[in-house]
Amino acid sequence: MYEDFVTKVQMKELHQTNNSADPVKPLFVDLDGTLITSDILWESFLAFLKKHPVQAYKIPLWLSKGKAVLKRELAERVTLDVTTLPYNTDIIEFLKNEKERGREVILATATDEKFALKIAEHTQLFSKVLSSNGTINLSGSRKLTAIQSMTNGIGFDYIGNATVDLPLWAAANRAMVVTSSQNLVRKAEKFTAEQHVFRQKNSVLKNLTQALRVHQWVKNLLLFVPLFMAHIFSPDLFVDAVLAFFSFSFCASSVYLLNDLLDIESDRVHPRKRKRPFAAGTLSIPLGIAAAPLLLIASFSIAWLFLPLNFLLLLGFYYALTTCYSFFLKRIVILDVLVLAGLYTLRIFSGAMAVDVPVSPWLLAFSTFTFLSLAFVKRYAELKILIEQNKTGNKARGYNVDDLHFVGSVGPSSGYMAALVLALYINSADVVKLYDRPMVLWLAGLCFLYWITRVWILAHRGQMVDDPIIFTFRDKISYMVGAFVFVILLIAM
Repeated sequence: MYEDFVTKVQMKELHQTNNSADPVKPLFVDLDGTLITSDILWESFLAFLKKHPVQAYKIPLWLSKGKAVLKRELAERVTLDVTTLPYNTDIIEFLKNEKERGREVILATATDEKFALKIAEHTQLFSKVLSSNGTINLSGSRKLTAIQSMTNGIGFDYIGNATVDLPLWAAANRAMVVTSSQNLVRKAEKFTAEQHVFRQKNSVLKNLTQALRVHQWVKNLLLFVPLFMAHIFSPDLFVDAVLAFFSFSFCASSVYLLNDLLDIESDRVHPRKRKRPFAAGTLSIPLGIAAAPLLLIASFSIAWLFLPLNFLLLLGFYYALTTCYSFFLKRIVILDVLVLAGLYTLRIFSGAMAVDVPVSPWLLAFSTFTFLSLAFVKRYAELKILIEQNKTGNKARGYNVDDLHFVGSVGPSSGYMAALVLALYINSADVVKLYDRPMVLWLAGLCFLYWITRVWILAHRGQMVDDPIIFTFRDKISYMVGAFVFVILLIAM
C-alpha cells in the first residue's frame, strides 16, 4: 500500500495538530509550475544532455521503466543549483505568511526526492516533503492517496498549477490555482466550490519572440552586403537575398533556442541573461525543444527549394559550427572569438552564394578583422561585469578577469587591422572598377576608425552592455556614421 510511504511520525504530528481547539488544516504545495515557474524533470534532462550528450539514448530506456525511474536516474547523474531556480515570488511570500501564522506547510511533488529535499532545505518553508522515490511517481491520484493517508481525514488545502491536480483540488477543503490560463480556472471550478487563483501574467507569444531573439536577425542583414557592394540592383536577386535572410534567421533562432536551453543555469547567475524566458521560467522547456527542430526544418526547406546548392551547404556548415559553439567551442579561449568572427564572415559569404555573385577577398578580410574585434568587445564587456560584481575569481567563457587588459589590447588592434585592409583596398586596382572617385573613400575609412574606436571606449567605460552588433542597430551615432558612409559611397561612384 502506498500509505507505507508516509511515516508514523508524520501521522502522529498531524493528529496532534488536529486536537487543537481551532485546527488549521495543513497546506500542501506542488513544486513544478507552482513553487517554481520551471519543471525539475526538464531541467535535469537538459543538464544530463549537456553533460552526457552521447548517452542520450539511455533516456527512452529509463522512461520505458516509468517516470519515477527516469527521474531517479537523471537525479543520480546531474546536479542542479536550486538557489538560482526561478521561484514564484507570489507563492513564496504567501507561504512565508502562512508559516508565520503557525500553519504546517508541506511540499508535495512528483519531483525526485533528491531535488525536492534540496529545495525544501533552501527555502526553509516546509516541515515535511512528499516526493517521487525512484519507484512511485508522486503525481495526480497517487499524490492524493499519500496526502489523504498523511492527514488521516482532518482535511487539507492544496496549491497546484495543472490539470493533473484536479483530483487534489476536488478533495481539498480549499483549492489554490497558480495559472495564467482561464480554461484551467474554469475546470477547477467544476471540482471545488472554494478556491483562490494566483494569476500569472505570462504571454507565450511575447516570450517565444524573445527566446527566438528576433531582434538578433539584424545580424543577417550581412547577407545583403555582397549584392550591395557589387553594385547589382536586380529585383530577382534581391528576392533571393530576402529568402536567404529568412533561411538564416530561422536557422539562427533554432540555435538560439538550443543555446538558451543548454545555458539555463549559467544564464541565471548573469545580471541580464537571467531574464531570458527559459532561465526565468516564463517559457516552458518542452516548447523550446519542439520549436528548435521546426525552425531548422523551415530554414533548410527554404534553402533547398529556392536557393543554390552552395548556399544550402554553407547553411549546413553554419548550423554545425554554431551547434559546436553552443556545446563546447565557446568555452575555449581565443578559439571562441575566432569562431564568432568566422560566423559573421560566413554570413557575408553565404549572401554571395545566394545571389551567385563573386565575393571580394578584400571584403572577407575586412569583415574578419572587424568581427574579430567585435567578438573581443563582447568578451571584454562580460569581464567588466564580473569585476563590477566583485567576482574576481570567476570566469567569463573561460577568460579570467586578469585577461581584461589582454582582451582590451588585442580587440582594438583587430579593429585597426580592418581599417588597414580598407586603406589597402582603397589604393588597389579593384576599387577603380567600381568607383569613379576612389579617393573620396578615404573619408569612409576615417568614419570606420571613429566608429570602432568609440565602440571600444564605451566598452572600456562599462557602457557596452549589449552584443556589439545589436548595440550598433540601437545606437543613434552609429546610424549617423552609417548614413555619412552611405553618402560618401554615392559621391565616390
